[in-house]
Amino acid sequence: MKNYISEVIVQLSSNEASFRAERLYVNKLNIILVQILKHDWPARWQSFIPDLVAAAKTSETICENCMAILKLLSEEVFDFSRGEMTQQKIKELKQSLNSEFQLIHELCLYILSASQRTELIRATLSTLHAFLSWIPLGYIFESTLLETLLKFFPVPSYRNLTLQCLTEVAALNFGDYYNVQYVKMYNIFMVQLQTILPSSTNIPEAYTHGTTEEQAFIQNLALFFTSFYKFHIRVLETAQENISALLVGLEYLLNISYVDDTEVFKVCLDYWNSLVLELFDAHDNMDNPAVTGKMIGVQVPLLPGMVEGHGAQLLQRRQLYAGTMSKLRMLMICRMAKPEEVLIVEDENGNIVRETMKDNDVLVQYKIMRETLIYLSHLDHEDTEKQMLKKLSKQLSGEDWTWNNLNTLCWAIGSISGSMVEEQENRFLVMVIRDLLNLCEITKGKDNKAVIASNIMYVVGQYPRFLRAHWKFLKTVVNKLFEFMHETHPGVQDMACDTFLKIVQKCKRKFVIVQVGENEPFVSELLSALATTVADLEPHQIHTFYESVGHMIQAESDPHKRDEYLHRLMELPNQKWSEIIGQARQSVDFLKDPDVIRTVLNILQTNTSVASSLGTYFLTQVSLIFLDMLNVYRMYSELISSSIAEGGPFASKTSYVKLLRSVKRETLKLIDTFLDKAEDQPQIGKQFVPPMMDPVLGDYARNLPDARESEVLSLFATIINKYKAAMIDDVPRIFEAVFQCTLEMITKNFEDYPEHRLKFFSLLRAIATYCFPALIRLSSQQLKLVMDSIIWAFRHTERNIAETGLNLLLEMLKNFQAPEFCNQFYRTYFLTIEQEIFAVLTDTFHKPGFKLHVLVLQHLFFLVESGLLTEPLWDAATVPYPYPNNGTFVREYTIKLLSTSFPNMTAAEVAQFVNGLFESRNDLSTFKNHIRDFLVQSKEFSAQDNKDLYAEEAAVQRERERQRMLSIPGLIAPNEIQDEMLDS
Repeated sequence: MKNYISEVIVQLSSNEASFRAERLYVNKLNIILVQILKHDWPARWQSFIPDLVAAAKTSETICENCMAILKLLSEEVFDFSRGEMTQQKIKELKQSLNSEFQLIHELCLYILSASQRTELIRATLSTLHAFLSWIPLGYIFESTLLETLLKFFPVPSYRNLTLQCLTEVAALNFGDYYNVQYVKMYNIFMVQLQTILPSSTNIPEAYTHGTTEEQAFIQNLALFFTSFYKFHIRVLETAQENISALLVGLEYLLNISYVDDTEVFKVCLDYWNSLVLELFDAHDNMDNPAVTGKMIGVQVPLLPGMVEGHGAQLLQRRQLYAGTMSKLRMLMICRMAKPEEVLIVEDENGNIVRETMKDNDVLVQYKIMRETLIYLSHLDHEDTEKQMLKKLSKQLSGEDWTWNNLNTLCWAIGSISGSMVEEQENRFLVMVIRDLLNLCEITKGKDNKAVIASNIMYVVGQYPRFLRAHWKFLKTVVNKLFEFMHETHPGVQDMACDTFLKIVQKCKRKFVIVQVGENEPFVSELLSALATTVADLEPHQIHTFYESVGHMIQAESDPHKRDEYLHRLMELPNQKWSEIIGQARQSVDFLKDPDVIRTVLNILQTNTSVASSLGTYFLTQVSLIFLDMLNVYRMYSELISSSIAEGGPFASKTSYVKLLRSVKRETLKLIDTFLDKAEDQPQIGKQFVPPMMDPVLGDYARNLPDARESEVLSLFATIINKYKAAMIDDVPRIFEAVFQCTLEMITKNFEDYPEHRLKFFSLLRAIATYCFPALIRLSSQQLKLVMDSIIWAFRHTERNIAETGLNLLLEMLKNFQAPEFCNQFYRTYFLTIEQEIFAVLTDTFHKPGFKLHVLVLQHLFFLVESGLLTEPLWDAATVPYPYPNNGTFVREYTIKLLSTSFPNMTAAEVAQFVNGLFESRNDLSTFKNHIRDFLVQSKEFSAQDNKDLYAEEAAVQRERERQRMLSIPGLIAPNEIQDEMLDS
């Protein structure tokens, strides 16, 4: 074996000239050799390392190729084999390599100390880099390896490879045992670095103009610093003589953070975020001995007058980093990513345009930067405010004016909303908004004004607390938004309308009371100038505007004033609606004109927008147009049906039919929105539901499948959820209209009519929850159709449909527990449901439904032992002998079912699992864990991503994190906090 390996290696690289010429071929042979070794272990493994080292000593060319083989081996075994080799085999290979690594270690050190051949030294460094993350630590820290690496760091040819090796060492974290070596390594490194890259260097500029190798050096430097600080920064803090080098290193990292490269910045940002969070947690818990007692104190000398203790040490640590944190604030301000609310961006040609697509990477980066800046603000509010105002003054003076500088500054200002105490926030915002409004007045140029407008809108939208407390500023800001609504620059109007809505939602009460110095409420003033304000807006912008005013009107407590405001708000659309209906009464063909159809659609959308914000108080308006709206619905439905009947299926794709269907859908959406938002008042249901039965339900039943609107199903689901048992008498008619015809549409396959699927099962669930007596009246054949459709639903691979089906099944199971029909229902469906649930539970395609699968199974196993089932579940005609009880029968049935499904499991394993189900049926947590363990242990789930099995726990963890964030002022933006008292 020894001779075989040596011969192969020598043959691979014996002739230097041919070795260079055939390098690609040699590399392929290297890979084949490594694959043979990996898969034929241990037969060929035991003598491999000695053979390789022996071959390496025959010539430098062979030695270089040996290094390449060793690197490949490390990568193949420890980086790329997780899916191909068992963990046990990887562990054994690693132990084997560890035991032989002394030979490799000696060879590498020998090469690095004796060779003058550049390619060989680079190959050796590259091989070391592959091994450093897992070799025994003694080979790193108890030898001359680190010293040798640091000698190669200043040499340009080896600098990047050496830095990668040092980064691997920096990322190791095995306690404090090698702290002395880490400190020594860091200090030597910093001395060398300042020679290679003086601290005065403009690193961002050097990066921009540098070679590929030089840019890689900056990238590697960022990785080294962040890796070292993440695990070993505390070591450097513990002695005064190391602090200077530590602060110089942080200064380098700050400068690297300004490099215009996304990946480099991500590396830096990730570390800054973790450091700032660590400092904030210490700052936030300084007065809590239970917390501070757990933290490692800093051993730097105390300031004069300070008392020794954990609180003092934590304060000292904050002071140590105060200068770095101040510079970090400026970095965050200068590089702040764009928030989602900002719609106006600079394109690649330097033009200011409306954003067409959200960049998810930028949004993630904004979230991290915002969190970091919030923590920085809490650490020193005064410094944060001072830096932001100073930078803003430079925008006003023109000294620092650029679009990007203003954008990042304003995005940073908006991002810290809620982090200051109210008094400081008020003082800060007064200056910010005043300066931004002044900047808008003095700056010339359409693009410049668009950028400033965008930033004013973003900032004011982030500070509702300030606006509520300062009416004059609020009024000024809103009037400024009205100005921007006439600005036709792309994106400005959209952002003005969105910001107006956001402000009104948080400050609505301020607009309906008479403010000091005013003659009337602002809402009245707004309604008087409504036509002028919306004159230049697009239809979708007008809808947002109307929704905003609806929020204002909703805040008015006087019913007469509220109705008057609503009448004035809807005056323009109502006038147009009356004209159209009047013309239609003279000639129904008037409604067929495409422009008229578009106008009708626009009017309905405006009504929907107001209904969504006004709720119950929209009653007078919807009553005004309701019956005419149903007549238009009926007429358009007939037009659609005739078009499809004449033109075939393709007619439903024509623009004309699509337009007609849009009106039908919007009609349904308007009614749905109003009934959903309206308070639970039975008279509203009595007024609106009966007239809809034929125009809406009857129309659905009569129509061709392609002309049926799925919104009919969601509308009646809303009605039943809203009016509950009052709808029981109407359920048979609803069933007759939608059940059979919808099932025929959706059960042919899993793809057609996707919207109808989910909405159909949502309707069924509403009926099962609130109108269950209506289901009991169904014939056995109809009930079978319902149960078959539920099973079909939870088999669906579309998560929403499957979950709706499972929730519906749970409702049915609970309702059918009543003694009068418990036996009949469960005799018919118990075994089918159990079999089908186990099928989806174990098929690996329905993991997101795990929680609901468990609830169904727990219900079944609890029920069968509860005594509620008094008749046998088995069929006496097919079962040769009677069982003593249902529990015994179900236990045996389940064992047989699972033994067939899992032939790889022994009978004892299956029986143990089933017995565990019965034993834990009263404890959901134990029952769930028992099933989860079974799935993970079974072959079906062993190599799968099983995070969905732990979705509940993950949701609990997310809620804990949200509660933590809520406890830190500003970490959750004020606009994301639902608080009914905000408007008081």
